[in-house]
Amino acid sequence: MKIDNFFSELKRRNVVRMAGLYLVGAWLLTQVASTVLPMFGAPDWLPRSIVILLAIGFLPALIFSWVFELTPQGLKRDEDVRPEESIAPQTARRMNRMIIAVLVLAVAYFAVDKFALNPRREKSAAGASASSNAAPNEKSVAVLAFANMSDDKGSEYFSDGISEELLTVLQKIPGLHVAARTSAFSFKGKNATAQEIGQKLGVAHLVEGSVRKAGDVVRIAARLTQANTGEEQWSENYTRNLKDVFAVQTELAQTIVEQLRGQLTGGATNPTTKAEIQAEVRAAEKGGTKSLEAHESYLQGRFFINRHSEKETDQARVAYQRAAELDPKFALAWAGLAQTHVWDCNYATEGGQKGFNAHLAAAREAVERALALEPDLPDALFARSMIQTNFDYNWKGAAETLRKALALAPQDPALLMQAGNLAAARGEKTQSLEFDQRAVALDPVNAQARAFLASALSAIGKQEEARAEYARVIELNPSAPNSHAGVGLCYLLEGKFEEAAVAAQKDAADWARLLIVSCARWAQKRIPESDAALAELIANTSETGAYQIAEVYGYRNDKDHAFEWLERARRQRDAGLPGLRADTLLRNLHDDPRWDAFLRTMGLADDQLK
Repeated sequence: MKIDNFFSELKRRNVVRMAGLYLVGAWLLTQVASTVLPMFGAPDWLPRSIVILLAIGFLPALIFSWVFELTPQGLKRDEDVRPEESIAPQTARRMNRMIIAVLVLAVAYFAVDKFALNPRREKSAAGASASSNAAPNEKSVAVLAFANMSDDKGSEYFSDGISEELLTVLQKIPGLHVAARTSAFSFKGKNATAQEIGQKLGVAHLVEGSVRKAGDVVRIAARLTQANTGEEQWSENYTRNLKDVFAVQTELAQTIVEQLRGQLTGGATNPTTKAEIQAEVRAAEKGGTKSLEAHESYLQGRFFINRHSEKETDQARVAYQRAAELDPKFALAWAGLAQTHVWDCNYATEGGQKGFNAHLAAAREAVERALALEPDLPDALFARSMIQTNFDYNWKGAAETLRKALALAPQDPALLMQAGNLAAARGEKTQSLEFDQRAVALDPVNAQARAFLASALSAIGKQEEARAEYARVIELNPSAPNSHAGVGLCYLLEGKFEEAAVAAQKDAADWARLLIVSCARWAQKRIPESDAALAELIANTSETGAYQIAEVYGYRNDKDHAFEWLERARRQRDAGLPGLRADTLLRNLHDDPRWDAFLRTMGLADDQLK
């Protein structure tokens, strides 16, 4: 066929018009999809998939237009239509009108988007920006670690203890936003300005101070500062005999709370309020100790447990154990000890099932010791709620325990994270995200809080935001388990399989690394590599990582093996099971009758959670 005849045939068969109509329609469809789908919480991959499908369909549409012709009797192959029967000219006119109509719609959409929707988006973005840069709530404060000015540098526990006691008291004052310990203490030893600290922690006020011990005398300097200006609002020096350091801490806490409340309310503290503050301070001291050595070990334990890594959790356990041995009535030490054992049940694999059982038994015993001493101790209630959620699958019992704990300590980030964990287990994704966001707002440099938030974001399809949070986790603590693998999971769910495998390879936890690598290589059709990672996962973690093995099989759509390993995870009390309902790697199982049956076995069926 000559080239001139070819172009004539393209025109006669309306192929050119079909190309124009397809391109204009596809453009309009993609623009509308990119605007509308995010409004309904559609995952990031859906708009991209629409573009890809439209691109793939372009050539088949042109071929179809070349091969077939529309006739009054329906579609016929072009060579079967006699010239006198052809209605191609009428079809061409109809297609011209359709192209014009679609172009009009496209112009209308462009005008609406340009002059109506876009200004609203810009205004919303500007509002969000302004909100993020807005001044923090005036009723917000951070208690920084008091500087140890003593010649004995080993007495740093005392200066830290004063700061921590004050922080704990302030957290119990209604209406006051208090930055959590991990975040506030992160500036220890750094030369950050008041403005920098206030901006990073999102608070309007700072409590700073120093402690100097010399013989039997202790000198404490404390001040209240306006964060955005660095201006000192109140200061006081105390000189006391060091016969009872805890009495000094109590006095200081009461005085600073009185001053802070006066600054925030603009008035003096009345006698009734003073009595309330004294009661609040006494309540904050519940579960404590009068042993200096035990208190020092306890503070060391708190420092290490907040690092959220296996090595430092081991160090925390040693410190808490020593504190409990020095003072067997130290309820907070028992609660801390329980938390270290729970952490190992959640994340560690050393010792297999035997090691897991030993840690769980030790956690239960330590919780009971703590609550026998102080029935209303939030730290111990926190540990109990973790056991109820992660290992006993006692959802209603965990909810009641958390309700009681949060009533006592509503600003405790650990409790808020655990509440988010329980909400996720119950399929309440929005509530889970809100709890985790509150925890991060209170403790923005807490790696574990960031990890919980990242997981919640990933579960609702916000992979880009989740990756950003995981990046912050890695920045805060590169050895945190499931942080690099968390980045890998986000890439995996976006279909970026090589990036997923590369990111996960850096994870400190073998179970997390092997899970993502196996899934990513399977998606790439690199079956031997996927099988090798899965075989290693089974060989090393079958007693403590059965849930992750089930996830791999679920992702592969190997339902029989997936349900087999889920059942094994249930028998082994695997801590991964509370994430069952929100797990993005198990979606292939949802249409299998065994899925609803397993949810019911776990007590996670909808009617069971009401």
